[in-house]
Amino acid sequence: MNRLLAACAAIALISLPSQAQSDRTAETEARPVSEQIGAGGRPVGAIWSRSPVHAENGMAATAHPLATQVALDILKSGGNAVDAAIAANAALGLMEPTGNGIGGDLFAIIYDPKTGELHGINGSGRSPSGQTLDQLKEKLGGADSLPPVGVLPVTIPGTVDAWFAMHARFGSKPMAEILAPTVTYAREGHPVAPVIGMYFDRALRAFERRQETTPFEFDNARATWFADGPPKAGEIYRNPDLGNTLEAVGREGRDAFYEGRLAEVMVDYLQRQGSAYTAEDFANHTSTWVEPACVTYRNGFELCELPPNGQGFAALQMVNILKNIDIAQWERGSPEVIHYITEAKRLAHADVARFYADPDFSPFPMQLLTDEYGKERFALIDPNRATPEFEPGTIEIEPKLEGEGDTTYLTVVDGDGLMVSLIQSNYRGMGSGLVPDGLGFMFQDRGELYSLDSNHPNAYEPSKRPFQTIIPAFVKKDGQPYMTLGLMGGGMQPQGHVQVLINIADYGMNLQEAGDAARINHDGGRQPTEPLGGPSKDPLGTLNVEPGIPAETVEALRAMGHNVRVVSNGIMFGGYQAIARDPETGVLTGATEMRKDGQAQGY
Repeated sequence: MNRLLAACAAIALISLPSQAQSDRTAETEARPVSEQIGAGGRPVGAIWSRSPVHAENGMAATAHPLATQVALDILKSGGNAVDAAIAANAALGLMEPTGNGIGGDLFAIIYDPKTGELHGINGSGRSPSGQTLDQLKEKLGGADSLPPVGVLPVTIPGTVDAWFAMHARFGSKPMAEILAPTVTYAREGHPVAPVIGMYFDRALRAFERRQETTPFEFDNARATWFADGPPKAGEIYRNPDLGNTLEAVGREGRDAFYEGRLAEVMVDYLQRQGSAYTAEDFANHTSTWVEPACVTYRNGFELCELPPNGQGFAALQMVNILKNIDIAQWERGSPEVIHYITEAKRLAHADVARFYADPDFSPFPMQLLTDEYGKERFALIDPNRATPEFEPGTIEIEPKLEGEGDTTYLTVVDGDGLMVSLIQSNYRGMGSGLVPDGLGFMFQDRGELYSLDSNHPNAYEPSKRPFQTIIPAFVKKDGQPYMTLGLMGGGMQPQGHVQVLINIADYGMNLQEAGDAARINHDGGRQPTEPLGGPSKDPLGTLNVEPGIPAETVEALRAMGHNVRVVSNGIMFGGYQAIARDPETGVLTGATEMRKDGQAQGY
């Protein structure tokens, strides 16, 4: 009996958890399951990535699987890459309104295999023609910058005009047929994707918070997206108003949006909110065909970007700086590589803050893109320390840019080799918060990026395009068209383009690995909305890094003087898509990434 009691007591003791076991259990239960176990293995490639997609007849990569399928359906039914890109963009305006929509602007680079030429389109809108800087300042009531919400940061929506400009030059299918899939989804509904659901929640909280300081009309937006709170992942979302708008655009053409009934609704609504826009401002809007510029990096790779008023040339300036040192001598996650990328970004953005603006008002000094200037800027980098502040270059001829822009990037390549690199956005937090009566889309708040310093190249003026953050990219290899590339997210974009290029050109990553690899996002430094010649509010800025950057690298960077922050949610690090085309075989390779809901797919 004593032995039995002793055995029972021992069993009881064994079954009772120790204090350490209890602590571990409580700690485990408090952590998300995703943090309780690591990644699995892979037979080929990096364990933190997955396979790129290969196909031959056509491919699309977008931030939403259904939009990718819409693009593929257009290709399979006889459309080309431009038709499919417009169709996917329309679908994303419905399915990912947290990142884009027809109330915003559009930029694209198109490679035409018939001529062997790159074409760029700038589909950005302008300020009211009848409103001066002094009048705008009076409306701002002494504020030193434009707000992100309400009527004052609204600029003319450029997307629809850009669609029709692209379609007129390259399209093959009727526009009504191109927009029809989105019209159907808008009326019948689609399930909300997980990341987009998170952004809906984030957007609503931001709008409600901003209403406390900048009151604006939000009833229309609430009825369109938030009548029952933010749409959640898996919920069926419908927007019949947007379906009606797109159906009218497809049936009646570009003028329905800029001169017809839709324009009347928009102008009437904006004027009720106190806007200076007129019907003539909408009717006079035009997109502009521009010439991309390319600079050579190394190993046969060239990066191509669009000129200002966007920030694409900042990526080219970074390339011209970084090609002065062989960074492949160090491991990809080393402090040396991260340091040089960061300092190159800071040098380029000092020039962005000084020189980048609407070229119709302030021509861009092309000497900023020369190899000689790149060497001069590279010489300013201390290899051992973060420089406290970089000044812009002394080229003869500064607002808060770096906030997270909400953007979508998509790319489509067809079997004939027509390649489209397209980016589209309402800018910050879905846009201005203003939804014209019954039209189902939100006006952008891109005008937030004007400077109020009358001497600045980016100063607000009538009929002027503001500085733009959204940039598509294109890559050549050995002089041949090779890859479309884009990476969403405000000031992340040029530095993201360069990081992906480095991953491919210097470290031999495939397209998927190049996007999945941990990134950095330097935020701060000089801004194109700050007063010209004045001190920067945040000269050193913050170097944000993802958890995949080694801890010892983080500590080394801090010792070098960088203000480093580890950020794990992926939001500020963008949303990458890319398609490469083998110039000999025509085989297409596509990639998307884990930070968005997207899909790359072909046939």
